[in-house]
Amino acid sequence: MNSIKSVIFILFICLFTTNTFSQITDTEEDVLSLNSGTIDNQFEYVLKKSGNFRGTNGQMYEAVKLNMLLTLRAHTIDSLKTVYKDLANTQAIVKTQKKEITDLKANLSNTQNDLTKTDTEKNSMALFGMQMSKTGYNVLMWTIIAGLLALLLFFIYKFKNSNSITREAKKTLEETEEEFEEHRKTALEREQKVRRQLQDEINKQKKS
Repeated sequence: MNSIKSVIFILFICLFTTNTFSQITDTEEDVLSLNSGTIDNQFEYVLKKSGNFRGTNGQMYEAVKLNMLLTLRAHTIDSLKTVYKDLANTQAIVKTQKKEITDLKANLSNTQNDLTKTDTEKNSMALFGMQMSKTGYNVLMWTIIAGLLALLLFFIYKFKNSNSITREAKKTLEETEEEFEEHRKTALEREQKVRRQLQDEINKQKKS
């Protein structure tokens, strides 16, 4: 009695396992398809649907239906065309982006040059058409101002000195004129005295 139950149990397990395996196989076959899914899944489908046989030399071979191979080849070519198209689009995008990057770099370089030029102009002053730094410009201007101030002080000194010399000369001239006038008066008085004496002598000579 126990042996009969054991046989029934084993048969039940075998049926259950076979059913489960069949369901798994059906599920896999439902997932794998020649007309959908990835190329890898389509190859897997063809391999599962292929049969094997032994050749005359005893080597095992896989037998695949021609229409499956043709369909698989067509799908592979379509996939490759799609890949090539995507690659061409990607290359075009990369080329466009590369050109944009080159243009941006050129614009950035021009902007940096303009910024450098602006900074140079901001930190420099134009003098006689030449660009000078603000420090050099300030030093030059203060040097010119100091030179002009020194010349002004020199001319003021020379003017005062000349004015003093002129006043001294005028004073000396006035003193000389006064001395000359005094000498002229003295000489005139002497001449008059000599004339009177001479006239007195003449008169004396006449009386004698």
